[in-house]
Amino acid sequence: MNSRRIILLAHGSSDKRWCDTFEALADPTLKAVSNSRIAYMELAEPSLDQVVQDGVAEGAHEFTVVPLFLAAGRHLRKDVPAMIEALEQATGASIHLSPPIGDNPLLGQAIKDVVTLQLDQNNGQ
Repeated sequence: MNSRRIILLAHGSSDKRWCDTFEALADPTLKAVSNSRIAYMELAEPSLDQVVQDGVAEGAHEFTVVPLFLAAGRHLRKDVPAMIEALEQATGASIHLSPPIGDNPLLGQAIKDVVTLQLDQNNGQ
């Protein structure tokens, strides 16, 4: 099996409630997109390293990392690329880092929809 794996990458937190929120956000994608997984950059499991290592052990050699970040700060400009480079060297995998979801205009539309819905609910009370 050599199909591309999709990794939804969240920052991570030692607070389980934080992780639960991201897992709920990722759930529709995990159900709809085969070979997709969630991983955390730090402070939570499974780590990016573990998800890539597991994928390679299962025969996958191509991965796309989709950061669940609103913008590309230091982590996405330096830390994550360094992690990916080390993983590629250690595993022989090819790992593509996508832009953060915050760069996609669809997220702005979704935020507007949530705000509009909240306003409608508040006006109905």
